[in-house]
Amino acid sequence: MKTTIQYIFLPLALLFLASCQQEETAFKTDRNDYDQFLAAEPVKATSKYFKLWDNKIKSDSMQLLSLGNVAGEYSRFFKGTGDIKYLKDAEQSLKKAVEIAAVGKSGYLRALARNYISQHRFKEALVLAKKAKKLGSGVNETQSLFFDLHMELGNYNLANQYLDSIQNMSDFGYLIRVAKWNDHKGDLDTAIAFMEKATAKAESSKNRDLLLWSYTNLADFYGHAGRIEDSYNLYLKALQIDPQNAYAKKGIAWIVYSHERNGTEALRILDSIMKKNKSPEYYLLKAEVAAFLKDEMLRVQSLDDYYKAIQKNKDYGDMYNVYNVDFLLSMDVEHKALKLAQEEVNNRPTPESYGWLAYSLLHMGEKQKAMEVIEEHVVGATFEPAILHQAAEIYKANGKTNKVSELKQELMGATYELGPVKEAQIASL
Repeated sequence: MKTTIQYIFLPLALLFLASCQQEETAFKTDRNDYDQFLAAEPVKATSKYFKLWDNKIKSDSMQLLSLGNVAGEYSRFFKGTGDIKYLKDAEQSLKKAVEIAAVGKSGYLRALARNYISQHRFKEALVLAKKAKKLGSGVNETQSLFFDLHMELGNYNLANQYLDSIQNMSDFGYLIRVAKWNDHKGDLDTAIAFMEKATAKAESSKNRDLLLWSYTNLADFYGHAGRIEDSYNLYLKALQIDPQNAYAKKGIAWIVYSHERNGTEALRILDSIMKKNKSPEYYLLKAEVAAFLKDEMLRVQSLDDYYKAIQKNKDYGDMYNVYNVDFLLSMDVEHKALKLAQEEVNNRPTPESYGWLAYSLLHMGEKQKAMEVIEEHVVGATFEPAILHQAAEIYKANGKTNKVSELKQELMGATYELGPVKEAQIASL
């Protein structure tokens, strides 16, 4: 009997040791890697060149080159500070440039269209892209713009046609778009392969903006693929180039929160970002981390801060519609959420927008209608885990246990991307 017990417990002991070793070798962040960047100075919303160009605009509104340069600086300030007024200032400069340009008008139209994309004014951007196409110059740039727009609008067949029209394996712009296309199709390995090629192009060019864009986007892909250490290292590389880069800091905060389950440290990182960046979305992430920490007072305060930030500045327009639907549902304001979700479908008829419409219908008690929406517009059309989680909840409400099981299995592989709060919800499906 003694020997039998030993043989029973030996595998268990080995399993325990293997588990301990795995925990010891599991990747962990080190705050010494990123603390220096958390203390970085806020982005300066001015420069000597900006002042020069801005003065020329004020003294002579026909200074076309200065209008374009000032718009570019305003866009940079927006990315750095999250302050919507800079994006609106860039819009005004570009509209003036479009108005007075006799040569190079198509370039200004494309720049204004991209500004509208940032504001989620996709249909207006499409009108501008069509005007740029009629002018004829910059054909490749216009085709690329059409791809970006149709991806945002959910016109995937059209987007694929435009992608084929710009095919060039040595072009950075093509590589990042084919990566995005494969990610949309759910082929993450291929998306990563193309994004790595694009990153290599950026590194050989030594272009600061391309490097920042490549490192942070590839870091996102690595995170989705479970390559957390690779993701972390790329966010750090981005911060070495731009110590003020809020997106990279947010990426590290997510790793600390979702991978390491260290909500307190994630909040510390988020607070450092929010001292210098006004983007309202950080309040929502802070509320999620607070929910994980079971700090109800902080969660409610963060949601209240988000609502106030959105309400007091109408310049945000449609930029936060999806976030607002989620917020309204969390506050049990279902009628407003449903109305806003319907507006978002009209503005941007993607599977994600339809997913929020269906989820709003579910909260209204319209479970059958919700299922009809996801079966027509969502399932099979997107691989976005957050939307598939909503679909699973809708199927569960309709008693479709087989479909729930299929989605649950898929979602369990995306727990890092969804975070600990959603992971607990998935486990209870």
